[in-house]
Amino acid sequence: MPKAIDTHIHPPPPPGTRRTPLREATDRYFRAPPPPRDADEMADSYIAQDIFGILLASNWESTTGEPPVPNDYVAAIVHKYPRQFAGFCSVDPWDHKTAIAEIERCVRDLGFIGVKFHPTAQAFYPNDPRFYPMWEKCADLGVPVLLHTGMTGLGAGAPGGGGLKTKYCAPIPHIDDLAADFPELTIIMAHPGFPWVDEQMAVLLHKPNVFMDLSGYSPRYFPQPVFTYGNTLLQDRMMFGSDYPSIRPERWLADFAEAPFREEVRAKILLENARRILKLTV
Repeated sequence: MPKAIDTHIHPPPPPGTRRTPLREATDRYFRAPPPPRDADEMADSYIAQDIFGILLASNWESTTGEPPVPNDYVAAIVHKYPRQFAGFCSVDPWDHKTAIAEIERCVRDLGFIGVKFHPTAQAFYPNDPRFYPMWEKCADLGVPVLLHTGMTGLGAGAPGGGGLKTKYCAPIPHIDDLAADFPELTIIMAHPGFPWVDEQMAVLLHKPNVFMDLSGYSPRYFPQPVFTYGNTLLQDRMMFGSDYPSIRPERWLADFAEAPFREEVRAKILLENARRILKLTV
């Protein structure tokens, strides 16, 4: 059994992928260390730390110009390192029927265990009825959806934030509506959802099919409600996630060790909750 499950990993893109101003701004915002040379270097790091990880594909090229991290590429990494990683696919929600078919292919043929969305980068509201057939498919397949919540570091500090609009990632009404309309769908909110952390906690408290990962922030910078509810009513609903490579797991875990979580809660956040929520057998 690994010592932890990192539920939010961005693998290095395929060799030769061009870097964009949006990505440069993101790296400056996070003050990120140099990225890994390739997927093998990433895997070596997670193997050495005894951490199982969830790799996230990305697909928001049509709205941002950012090159995707393709589903088949991520599936190949998981296939090479099955004891270390599982994967979430990504689709462009604006592709509608094509997106639905791709989700089914990724789950049934490639073995993905969830689907990743970034409403700000993909410029869509999750509670827009136009996208409801996509949520129906995810529910039918029994896979969770991961939705970025709150401000994004993507493009942060660039002129106009790179043109990205934070409004798409408000927990209320977008996630709350989705959870109410699809109670059988497992929804994971990615990141403490600044500036809507109180709203985020309210959605978690009210909707039992909603969970969250704690990626994108060092635990030393978590808003107080994350500690208050993470130690009590929501201790079974939060999961460790780093946001690698912007935040490395070793840094996150070191800061987590100093954060004011109760000892009996730490094992849940680091391992047990993800195993249950994601139905992992690691």
